[in-house]
Amino acid sequence: MSLSHSHFVAVEGGQSRRNAVYEPLLRKSLLAIAVAGLAAGLAGVLGVQLPLPSESVWALATLPVIAALAVSIFRDVFAGRLGVDAIALLSMTAALLFDEALAAVVVAIMYTGGNVLEDYARGRAERDLKALTDRSPRIAHRRSGERFESIPVEQVSVDDELMVRAGEVLPVDGVLLDDARIDESAITGEPFPMVCKRGDALRSGTVNAGEMFHMRASALAGQSTYAGIVRMVEAAQTARAPFIRMADRFALILLPLTLMVAALAWYASSDPIRALAVLVVATPCPLILAAPIAFIAGVSRAARHGILMKGSTALEALAKARTAVFDKTGTLTYGGAQLVEMEVAPGRDSDELFGLLASLEQASHHVLADAIVALAKNKGLNLFRPERVVEYRGSGLKGIVCGVSVSAGSQSLILAGRDLPAWAERIVARYKGQPALAVYVAVDERLVAILVLGDGLRADAVDALSRLRRAGITRSLMLTGDDAETANRIGGTLGFDRIVADASPADKVGLIKAEALAAPTMMVGDGINDAPALATATVGIAMGARGATASSEAADVIVLTDHLGPVADAVAIAHRTTTIAKQSIVVGLALSGAAMIAAAFGLITPVAGALLQEGIDVAVILNALRALGGDQILKARYG
Repeated sequence: MSLSHSHFVAVEGGQSRRNAVYEPLLRKSLLAIAVAGLAAGLAGVLGVQLPLPSESVWALATLPVIAALAVSIFRDVFAGRLGVDAIALLSMTAALLFDEALAAVVVAIMYTGGNVLEDYARGRAERDLKALTDRSPRIAHRRSGERFESIPVEQVSVDDELMVRAGEVLPVDGVLLDDARIDESAITGEPFPMVCKRGDALRSGTVNAGEMFHMRASALAGQSTYAGIVRMVEAAQTARAPFIRMADRFALILLPLTLMVAALAWYASSDPIRALAVLVVATPCPLILAAPIAFIAGVSRAARHGILMKGSTALEALAKARTAVFDKTGTLTYGGAQLVEMEVAPGRDSDELFGLLASLEQASHHVLADAIVALAKNKGLNLFRPERVVEYRGSGLKGIVCGVSVSAGSQSLILAGRDLPAWAERIVARYKGQPALAVYVAVDERLVAILVLGDGLRADAVDALSRLRRAGITRSLMLTGDDAETANRIGGTLGFDRIVADASPADKVGLIKAEALAAPTMMVGDGINDAPALATATVGIAMGARGATASSEAADVIVLTDHLGPVADAVAIAHRTTTIAKQSIVVGLALSGAAMIAAAFGLITPVAGALLQEGIDVAVILNALRALGGDQILKARYG
């Protein structure tokens, strides 16, 4: 029989933090006293000379446990709660009154041992969440004149230049001033360090996996990614799911039921020891611990995969979801210009031409210029400084790169009325009328390449939607503010039940309200304009969100990577976790009920009942901890 987590906790805040330190020590001390008393009493039975009879030693070892439990229950009653661990108090007290001191000390050991086991189980389940909060950056190295000074991270201001040493955690969000290798595994679950270039955005909480580098702070510590993540983790550890609250209420029914069975056993047999055996073997552990530990384990496991759930409430809601609604831009698509296709003139090298184009675009302020430069960096191409650049607003630009004249822009700017070459006609015809942008590239006034840029479908979109359907999503919709033609081009390949185009944020909220009335609905989005819809859905999922963004504040689940796969992972983890919690409760209560009946008929002695009851507790807790694992099972079941 194990202590419910509310016991020995009086108040919130600093007091509860002190309780978190002292209570495990108290529980271990009580267990040590009970074990020592049992051992000493058994030694006396075996002939070792003791100052007191063995029965008295066992009784004395039980009294501290009774006293601590009585204080805990008194505080619960004073706070308006009746702890179901009153069963343990009754069983130990009755055992002493009926001269069953050995049974009393065994119950004391099983009870305190269950408490210690619960502490271990909770610690094991919360380990990944605790790892996130424990590694919060505390120190930053800020430039002060010609040197760097170490300061508390709270003192960092926007635009401060910071130094990050090898192996250090990035203190705040910022912009990279050098090249660097960044390990984002603790944030996103990505296993390999990322190569970042000067000007790339950095997130606090990631780790410098290479040499020392410099960065410029773009946010205060409290507004940075990791601070937001820590806030969400703290919320995850305190929120309680309706399923858990329901289990707690049912646990209260166990107290009068146990007393009724014990009284009937005593009345029918005229043997008080049978009533004692019923009290000893009764355990509320399957109700009190199974659900909380399983849910904490599931939330912790999700965090390991770069998925932050705001407590067990979000996990339970995700398991119930049957309708999935997706935003298009930035969720199903990349949300920015992607290279759809590139056609080059016969005999020309595509990488060489793309490098010349990207080098020229470094001098442009156009929104597509950053996308082209980023694509070149991702391809590992060398970029060179452009010279004598002239930009034609809305048309393109010209300049010199490595002594070569390079032009890029619209068809009218590059061709100046000339006809398309035969090799270029094919790609122009393919994308005529499509929502894509063609960039014409000329070298020494001759057209050498045409690039088609568009907001492409994410590579894992089809697989993620398929896995969600296997995980129990029966209806899927796509919402977008884009026109119907663009919406159907993207959504038509994914098998949605409904595609809604030209939707404003208010339209999205109205549609989600309607869907949520029909079935539990999850909304997946990424931008600020998705925040109202995320908050309206049964469960909102923000993709690729920073810790302090509007969408992450509105959402119940945060996917820290820009991939759709973790959305399907989150649903699969939620389903498995709730299944494990229900299994633990049903099987645990069935075993406990059978043991109570056997005890009532005199088939189980109080000592044997205490051992059996603890075995049930251990089985329930270990089964609940299975929610921490199961990657291979999920892969086989959901893909």
